[in-house]
Amino acid sequence: MDARLLSGLEVLAAVANAKSFVHASEALGLTQSGVSRAIARLEARVGVRLFDRTPRSVELTEEGRRFYAQVMPLYTGIEEAVNEAGSARKAPRGRLRVNTDSAAVRLLLAPRMGAFLRAQPEVSIELVVRDRLPDLIAEGFDVAVRFGDPEPSSAIARRLLETRILTCAAPAYLARHGKPKHPRELAHGRRECILFRDPTTGRPFSWEFHRGGRILRVPVSGQFTVNDLATGLFMCTEGFGIAQFFELGLDDLLRSGALVELFPNWAEERFPVYVFHPSRHLPSAKVRAFVDFLVASLRAKA
Repeated sequence: MDARLLSGLEVLAAVANAKSFVHASEALGLTQSGVSRAIARLEARVGVRLFDRTPRSVELTEEGRRFYAQVMPLYTGIEEAVNEAGSARKAPRGRLRVNTDSAAVRLLLAPRMGAFLRAQPEVSIELVVRDRLPDLIAEGFDVAVRFGDPEPSSAIARRLLETRILTCAAPAYLARHGKPKHPRELAHGRRECILFRDPTTGRPFSWEFHRGGRILRVPVSGQFTVNDLATGLFMCTEGFGIAQFFELGLDDLLRSGALVELFPNWAEERFPVYVFHPSRHLPSAKVRAFVDFLVASLRAKA
């Protein structure tokens, strides 16, 4: 099947309905000779004469009626599929599969999904939490939202925001061990630290402290390593040790005193959040609505 065959089917339908090459040409916006050539090509392609032509009318032959009855439902189905796909770009609807990491789902997505679904009642969301960014097309994801700089990927990445990295401890921990005055006091196991595993390397994230363009790397250690933000927050607020967290989502804990920020003068390190989708060409309406909603929501918060 080629483009000329499909266009020939469109002309076939117009002539069969109008019973006239003249009226079919008017309906299609073609010349009469253009309609005649299209029917001639189609007849040559299928190997049968499709129309009986008289000065007064144009009628399908017996072979033409059989051919028309067989192919028109298929052609109509193609038209309907194209129209449905086109409407999907215009009106957000259907299931949106979102890949994310545990930090992004807790800090960004979960607090906002109710508002998005209320704004888009014909969209449903499936959130899948994984450590690594998958092949979005191969695994059937419409969009991904993740912390960290993009890994090499065919997906289109758009930065949503940057958040600072804060070093925190609970008052109970500080009451037992004292409040450190400088990041170097955390080095070489002198303080118990809660570590987070880097999904890319499988090792705990290194600890850095940024100030005025200077980067201080401190080798820390601890008995507890996690890959889940909620678990790390729980252990830290319970006084188990010192931890580094994204500033995003810490407001209530810092305001209430459940956590205390350490080294505020060394807290200029920033960590990005990106949204990914498979292609920049004609993204569906549900993807565009989701990305636009996140951008607007985060801009309003800022």
